[in-house]
Amino acid sequence: MTASDHRDEADRFPSITEEALADLRARIGVPITGPRPHVTEATVDAIRHFADGIGDDNPLWIDEAYAAASPHGALLAPPTMLYAFDRVTSGYIGGLPGIHAMYAGTDFRWHRPVRLGDRLTATPAISGVRDMASRFSGRSVLQTYHVPFHDQHGELVAEVESWVIRTQRDAARRRAERPDDAAPTLPTTWSRDQIEEIAGAYRAERRRGAEPRYWEDVAIGDPLDERLKGPMTVTSFIAFDLGWGGLYIKAHAGAFAMYDAHPALGIPNDLGVPEPPERVHWDSGLARAVGVPGAYDYGPERISWMGHLMTDWIGDDGRLLRLNVQVRSHNIVGDLTRCQGRVIDKQRDGDTHLVTCEVWGVNQHGQRNAVGTAVAALPTKGA
Repeated sequence: MTASDHRDEADRFPSITEEALADLRARIGVPITGPRPHVTEATVDAIRHFADGIGDDNPLWIDEAYAAASPHGALLAPPTMLYAFDRVTSGYIGGLPGIHAMYAGTDFRWHRPVRLGDRLTATPAISGVRDMASRFSGRSVLQTYHVPFHDQHGELVAEVESWVIRTQRDAARRRAERPDDAAPTLPTTWSRDQIEEIAGAYRAERRRGAEPRYWEDVAIGDPLDERLKGPMTVTSFIAFDLGWGGLYIKAHAGAFAMYDAHPALGIPNDLGVPEPPERVHWDSGLARAVGVPGAYDYGPERISWMGHLMTDWIGDDGRLLRLNVQVRSHNIVGDLTRCQGRVIDKQRDGDTHLVTCEVWGVNQHGQRNAVGTAVAALPTKGA
């Protein structure tokens, strides 16, 4: 490699500039039109594909006969399926061309469940831009969005806040390559016995289902029933893409039209062909180029696991009202996440009986890769 090759590698991606930040701040509060959502209607197939993508086989989502006999009378969608109805909620961001985006978190507030046949429309807008110092990439920007969702009748179904951290790719890569820096976490290799143990844990999982979890029977400190996710593979990332649609996954003429409109999205691969930055979720080479030791999961994917944890625990008669989760460390190929939680509060709001839970994901190294809180309404014995 020549000296010029080193310079090209060092300057491969743009840095955050004051001009680009000023342009981004000028967009605060301006409604965002496009891109087209992956899903516009909660059909039987769309609901099933999303549930499959997060590994959630709750019959409320996938068994029409079961759902018809439930208190809801018809299929529901997993609450976090809102990600499939709007790409901005899921991390499709504007401004700062060439600056990497890492999904940081979501705060969902549901006014009612998403039901079979619902046609939802989102109206996203940037709600904040904050410049920050970052150990990971030298400088970063926290970009936040507010997204209300309305149904075909104009009813407000949910309100969502989402956060994306914009990072400088070259600075992050150089930080990861420094010899004096902490050794990167390498992908975990699993033995056959370990895989069988994980398989056994999956077989043993049980959801609350049709047996009501009454508010009176819940105590502060009660643990939630653990849910496993992983070990992560590129195949599992693709499964999630099939359910929520991804951000920039286009082919042929559609892909080149996207790169014409947004040149910074077209990052040449090893063959010189442009591909989107989203390929960090299946291309470990590009993931390392942005400072991560391997391909990693989607932030909305991990947050959806916390929704799965909660809906399995509350049962068919409960309802998830709020889920606020921050994504922490990267969840790379080979990682296993244990989704866990506990009850931290109980309260009444008029006739509604609420529980608040702390939720988190912990990987095989004991690191929490997601943290948050959830609020659910539970049935009562006197109702």
